[in-house]
Amino acid sequence: MVGLGMISRFYLAALERSPDTELVAVCDRDPAAFAGLPAHLDRHTDHRLLLRESDVDAVVVDVPNDAHFPVCRDVLAAGRAVCVEKPLATRVTDARALVRHARECGLPLFTSFHRRYNDPVRALLRRLPEGVPVDALTVRYKETIEEHAGRDRWYLDPVRCGGGCLADNGPNALDLVRLFLGGDLRVERVALDRAAHGVDRAARILLRAPATGARARVELDWSYPGERKTIEVRLADGRVDAADMLAGHTGFKGSLWHEYDGVLRDFVQRVRAEERPGSGTRSVTGSGLMTGSGSGPGPAPDGLAVAELVAACYAMADGDRDREETHA
Repeated sequence: MVGLGMISRFYLAALERSPDTELVAVCDRDPAAFAGLPAHLDRHTDHRLLLRESDVDAVVVDVPNDAHFPVCRDVLAAGRAVCVEKPLATRVTDARALVRHARECGLPLFTSFHRRYNDPVRALLRRLPEGVPVDALTVRYKETIEEHAGRDRWYLDPVRCGGGCLADNGPNALDLVRLFLGGDLRVERVALDRAAHGVDRAARILLRAPATGARARVELDWSYPGERKTIEVRLADGRVDAADMLAGHTGFKGSLWHEYDGVLRDFVQRVRAEERPGSGTRSVTGSGLMTGSGSGPGPAPDGLAVAELVAACYAMADGDRDREETHA
């Protein structure tokens, strides 16, 4: 595991509970991050040394967003499968390069969108009736970022984060839209509220699925008092159903414990499928797409597709802002 910041505890707990994995090495630039970890683990402050000196089959990458690209590139070059915390990369050109590199290397490149493994979300998916199309979808993803970042202050640096709430929370929300509406989406409208230092603190995004005409609204907020993570579905026959991602999970970030169990389980399944060509499970290496994986309805996690959606949202928002400034 490379990176031992705020989210690492959920990966570490999932690794400890998993019957299919063994954690053998960790890496963080700050040696203080190793405190409390089992004594038998290999410990490194440079991921390149870990790749050279530790006997690992796969690597979880949980470093700041701006380091996803160089670390994942090095892991793939070393011949190891990758599970990277969302976003795949802060720049869409880097995301495309990683997918291309993974395909050339014949290695899984899996982006972790933990909310798709949320129990209430999965229950909502199962409740949707067959044969009744979704007419509209609303995903609300709101929190006070300072409460959630902990010591990882890079979240508030637009260069290191890749932007703000759209760059970091946006991928989870947009992946949920893809899960419910399918992978072909068009961005129709974006409005961003930016702080003085350039970080977008709130976003409102409208999307459409051309194949069905279904529309989606995504609401992101990093200045929300408390926390709200919900998804609401309106069906073509007028029925409405919803899921509260935090329901049934007490404590700060309580829902993440079971979600990262799902992340790790899915990643292991994909690595094993890649090792067994002809087993009946087909992986499109690099993008994270898979058929026959048991992941349920909707497209499988695809870090590149979501990175392209995020880039399209920023391009539209900045284009609208440029037009408004020109008109003014």
